[in-house]
Amino acid sequence: MNLKNLSVESDKIELNGYSITCYSINTLIIGSGAAALNAAVTLHKLGQEDVLIATSLLGGGTSNNAGSDKQTYYKLSLSGMEPDSVADMAKDLFSGHCMHGDIALCEAQGSVQAFMNLVSLGVKFPHDKYGAWAGYRTDHDSRGRATSVGPYTSRKMFEVFSKEAKRLKIRVLDYHHCIKLLTDLSGQKVVGALAINTTEKDYKKAFVLFNSTNVILGTGGPAGLYETSVYPHSQNGSIGMALSAGATAQNLTESQFGIASVKFRWNLSGSYQQAMPRYISTDQNLGDEKEFLNDFFPDIRTLAKAIFLKGYQWPFDPRKIKDYGSSLIDILVEREINEKGRLVFLDYRRNPSFGINDSFSLKELDPEAENFLLNSNALNNSPIERLHSLNEPAVNLFLEHGIDLEKEYLQIAVCAQHNNGGLKANIWWESDLKHLFPVGEVNGSHGVYRPGGSALNSGQVGSYRAALFVYNKYNREPSILKEFLSEVGESVKSTLNISDKWMRTEVVENNKTQLKEIRIRMSESAGIIRDKIKIEKAVHQAEEQLKSLTDRLRASSVNDLAGTFQILDNCIAHLVYLKTIRYYINKGGRSRGSYIVTGTGTKTDPELCQYDRDIEKEIIEAVIREGEISITSNKVRDIPEQDLWFEKVWKEYNEDIFTDC
Repeated sequence: MNLKNLSVESDKIELNGYSITCYSINTLIIGSGAAALNAAVTLHKLGQEDVLIATSLLGGGTSNNAGSDKQTYYKLSLSGMEPDSVADMAKDLFSGHCMHGDIALCEAQGSVQAFMNLVSLGVKFPHDKYGAWAGYRTDHDSRGRATSVGPYTSRKMFEVFSKEAKRLKIRVLDYHHCIKLLTDLSGQKVVGALAINTTEKDYKKAFVLFNSTNVILGTGGPAGLYETSVYPHSQNGSIGMALSAGATAQNLTESQFGIASVKFRWNLSGSYQQAMPRYISTDQNLGDEKEFLNDFFPDIRTLAKAIFLKGYQWPFDPRKIKDYGSSLIDILVEREINEKGRLVFLDYRRNPSFGINDSFSLKELDPEAENFLLNSNALNNSPIERLHSLNEPAVNLFLEHGIDLEKEYLQIAVCAQHNNGGLKANIWWESDLKHLFPVGEVNGSHGVYRPGGSALNSGQVGSYRAALFVYNKYNREPSILKEFLSEVGESVKSTLNISDKWMRTEVVENNKTQLKEIRIRMSESAGIIRDKIKIEKAVHQAEEQLKSLTDRLRASSVNDLAGTFQILDNCIAHLVYLKTIRYYINKGGRSRGSYIVTGTGTKTDPELCQYDRDIEKEIIEAVIREGEISITSNKVRDIPEQDLWFEKVWKEYNEDIFTDC
C-alpha cells in the first residue's frame, strides 16, 4: 500500500551550515501504526486536513508485524445471552490495578464505536448468519469479550487504515526518523519536532523541522530496550524522546512477558499451547536432549494441563506458579536458558512424555483440556495434528517464515512483549506536556493486569479521542516560521552540534556494542525476575553509560546518524525504566503483574503483591526536569459517577465537553 510522500509543501532554512527542510502543519503524527493512522483518518474526516504523518518506516511497527495464534481484539460483548455493559467493562479494566478509573470508563465507552469503525473499514471480524459477533475468553478476562480475525488482526487494521489514508490523500513522509520533540520556551507545550530524512545522502541536508500546533505520538512501546524480545526488529520505540522533552511517564514498572519464538519473533499463546507440544532443551550444540519440565511436575496429566492452560494464561503471572500452575513453565524455561545456558524448543511432532509408566493420553487429560479439544474437533494424536485442527493459519504462519513445525523444533524464550506503562495522559489522551497526544502502546494507560487484546481497543479509542479533542480545541494554524524558530532555534542547534561531533569523528567504536549493553541490562534486570541488588547495580551502570554516551557514539552515514540518536533515546529511556523499578522495590513493592521481585528477604515462593501498601496501589510517575529524574507515586482516580439524564448531557455537550482533565 503506497502512501509515501504525497505532495507536501515545505520551506528551506539555513542553520549552522545545515540546509533544513521545514514543514508547518496543524497536526504532526509521528508513527504509522493502527493508532497513529486512525488519528490521521479521524482528523481528516472531522474536517482538519492539515495533517502530516512522519514515520521512520511505513508499516515497520508492531501493528503490521506482530500477532499470535489468533491475535485478540478486546471489546464490549455484542452477542449471546450473557449480559454486559459499559460499566461492567470499565470495572473489569479498572480492577487490573493501577489504572485510572476515568480512563477505564473512556476505553469501555468507546469500545463499540471503535470496533464498528474497524468493521466499516473492512476488518472482517467473524459473526454468524444472524450477525452475532462471537467472542471468547482471553487473558485476565471473565466475560468472553475477545474477538479476532486470525494471527494478523492488527495487520488487517493497519491495512484498512493505510487504504483509507491513501483514499483521503493524507500526506506521509516515509523514512523520516523523528529524534526530538520541540517545546516552547516555557517547556510546557510541544510546538513541533526534529527528524532525519534517511533517504538523504548528505547529513547537512538530512534534517527536517516540523512546526506544528499539535503532535500525536504513535510510535509504539519500548521495542528496542530488551535483548530477549518479541517486538519486531523493525520497531524501536521513541519514549526517550518524549521523556527528554519533559513528558511524564507512568507505570513503567509494568511490562508483560511471555513465551515466544526467537528465530521468527512471534507470541506462542492460544492454540500453540492448547495443542500441548513437547518442551525440550538441549546444550548449545543441540545435543543432550531433555524434557526438562518433567523434573518439576508430578505426572503427565498435571504437566499437560499446565501446558494447555498456558494458551489463555499466556503472559507470565507470579500468581500462577504455585500448585503446578501454567506460569511455572515460564520460570523453568527462563532458568534453563539463563542459569543453565541451554537452548529450549517446542516440539510439535511428538506428545510430551513422562517415563515408561506415565505416558500422554487424550483419555487421561484434565477435563478442561479434554472438553476444549472435543468441542474444537481437535482430539488428534499429535500436537501438530491438533494445531492443524485448532488453527490452520497458525501452522501456515511459520511456514511463511521458513519454519516447518511438522519437521523441526521451534526455538523459544520468555520475551518482552508489551509495556503496560508509558506516557501519562488525560481522558483526551493529552500528555501533561500540552499539545502532545501519546496514542497506542506509548500511552501508559493499561495498569498491572490488562485483558489480552485491550491494548488494541485502547489504541483505537485513544487515537479517536485525541483527534476529536484536537479538532475541537486546538484546530488552529501553527506559529509563523520566524516565531517558531525563535523558540526552538537553540534547541535545534544543540542537536546539530551533536550531529557534527558524531559525523566528523573517526569511527572507532561499534555503536551496536552500546545498544547491546542496554538490551542485555534490561533483560537481565528488568525481565520476569527483578532482584533488588541487581536493579541497584543496573541503575548505576545505566547512569555511567549515559554520562559518556555522546562521547562514545559515532556515525559514518545518515542512516548511522539516525540510529545513533535512537541509541541515545534508548539509553535515556532504560535509565528511567530502571530507576522506576528500583523506586517500586525500595518502597516495598512485591511480585505482581508479569514479574517476581527477589532479594528483599523472601527465600522460597515469591511474596505476592496484596495491594495493601501505598506503593502497590498507587501509580508511579517519572519525569525528567532540568536533567534530573524525579519519581513519585499518586493515588488512582476512581471510575467517575455519571449523571446520564439526557437533557443534562445534551446541554453540556452543546456547551463544551472538551474539558482539560
